[in-house]
Amino acid sequence: MTAMTAFLSALSEDKQQLARQLVDGLDAPSLHWLSGYLAGLAVQRPAEHGGHSEPAVALATTAQQRLTVLYGSQTGNAKRLAEDLGRRAEASGLAVRIQRADAYVLRELKNEHLLYIVISTQGDGEPPDDARALVDFLAGTRAPKLAQLHYAVLGLGDSSYPQFCAIGRQLDERLAELGGQRLFARGDADVDLETIASPWLDQALQQAREQLRTQTPMATVTPLRPTRAGASWTREHPFAAPVLLNQRITGRDSDRDVRHLELSLEGSGLHYAPGDALGIWPVQSPLLVDAVLATLRLDGDTAVRQNDQELPLRRWLAERRELTRLTRPFLAAHAERADSDALRALLQPEAREALGRLFDSWQLLDLLQRHPAAWRADELVAALRPLAPRLYSIASSAAVVGEEAHLTVAHVDYQFDGQARWGTASRHLVERAEGDTVPVFIESNERFRLPADGSRDIVMIGPGTGVAPFRGFVQERVESGASGRNWLLFGNPHFHSDFLYQVEWQQALKQGQLHRLDLAFSRDQADKIYVQHRLREQGRELYAWLDGGAHLYVCGDANRMAKDVHRTLIDIVAEHGGRSTEDADAWLGELIQQGRYARDVY
Repeated sequence: MTAMTAFLSALSEDKQQLARQLVDGLDAPSLHWLSGYLAGLAVQRPAEHGGHSEPAVALATTAQQRLTVLYGSQTGNAKRLAEDLGRRAEASGLAVRIQRADAYVLRELKNEHLLYIVISTQGDGEPPDDARALVDFLAGTRAPKLAQLHYAVLGLGDSSYPQFCAIGRQLDERLAELGGQRLFARGDADVDLETIASPWLDQALQQAREQLRTQTPMATVTPLRPTRAGASWTREHPFAAPVLLNQRITGRDSDRDVRHLELSLEGSGLHYAPGDALGIWPVQSPLLVDAVLATLRLDGDTAVRQNDQELPLRRWLAERRELTRLTRPFLAAHAERADSDALRALLQPEAREALGRLFDSWQLLDLLQRHPAAWRADELVAALRPLAPRLYSIASSAAVVGEEAHLTVAHVDYQFDGQARWGTASRHLVERAEGDTVPVFIESNERFRLPADGSRDIVMIGPGTGVAPFRGFVQERVESGASGRNWLLFGNPHFHSDFLYQVEWQQALKQGQLHRLDLAFSRDQADKIYVQHRLREQGRELYAWLDGGAHLYVCGDANRMAKDVHRTLIDIVAEHGGRSTEDADAWLGELIQQGRYARDVY
């Protein structure tokens, strides 16, 4: 009996015939490729028909023969870059698996030989939710020695925060401490990702080819999903979505201008699920552009060439550069031009908190006016950060509204030293009239999804415009006939003027589509009341829901609200679950790992 016959004898006669037809005429490299491909399919379908998955795993590519790419992503950028690297590696004939950090089996780390990590930093030096377990594991005493590991790290961040790319730096240094060999320097990518990410990805691919060059090319163990149909409109090639409705939904006496926008996606082929975001490419206000030009005494018609593109300075500032967000690199450059010891002092490590306050309150114009310095047009364009799209949680379910996407947008509009200031994207959106178009794309958020089991209860915590995705959640649950209960906790300053979507929520409550509604209007009484206070009041009931299998969602401000809510949740689980503070925190961590505690915070 030949080896082939022995292997095939485990199959039925009809399947033996199919197997022989499949391999007939294939050469050795093709057979190696096919074995990896079939192993990947087997890993995806373990024991579907009573089979056993271990033999399939044994056939899969070994750690020495493959590249592993892990990503930790809050908004989707790290995922997009990791998958781009995976596709390019596959096209080069390399064996590669791409995994979200929370799907990675941590005990496999000690066996990895080639590992790339693409990870973002959130807020003030926090990891994305899907990478918390990985970060904690590597930082802890259980992390293994990694003498066999070759690795590289790409960090994503926002240089308007003092802790820029802190998580990427932390992982890069920790892997080296554990004995790993860094293949090449860490990349620290700002909001204009491609400036750093593109050359990092090129180098990563080249290094992977060299590390795996002696191996027979094989298929990926975890095949990447094909690009979604209708995805021709992308971040780089957005769809011009007509504005169908732009309606203020706060009262006239409110100090907040919050808008409900409805955009048409008709004919775009774009699809989204509840929890996804809509990316918006804004344009700077002409008033702000004129103010910057006047302050620097520059001519907006001056032609400026940057990266093989020549545009008038005015267009660079209006369409291609950030003007409302300061960054550390620009502040450092301006400090030297202004010869300012005060600005230099802010860049020192001990001034991190003061720098954070400045980034929170100052825009570019404030810096230029308070610390005058001369800039040439071309130098200014080179120093400013490229304009990046803004992401807004989609406030609708496509199952209900069809080829539309609804948004809930708070207009950032305030006074600074008696001068008007505003947010780039929010001002751009509130000024769009019906019939105007907005360049948009879909940003998937797979970690912020409704439970697949419609009988599961859900708890939604969304103060302010954080309520947006939960409007889509409830619409989707009603349309799909989900039997689980829906509990919403919403907060804002005033009941009378700031109760967003009040009529919809009250109608949903009356019709049994919303089963609980807890409200926190912070300034309607002497003592401020926020959503975390309502959580604490309903702690016993909340714990009962969570202990019974409910999914918990939080959307909104990352630096204050989300942290306060998380601390309150720890207290609730400790008190009503009979756990220590440490065990309560670990229990919530398990919910995060299970996908039952998800956050969309910014």
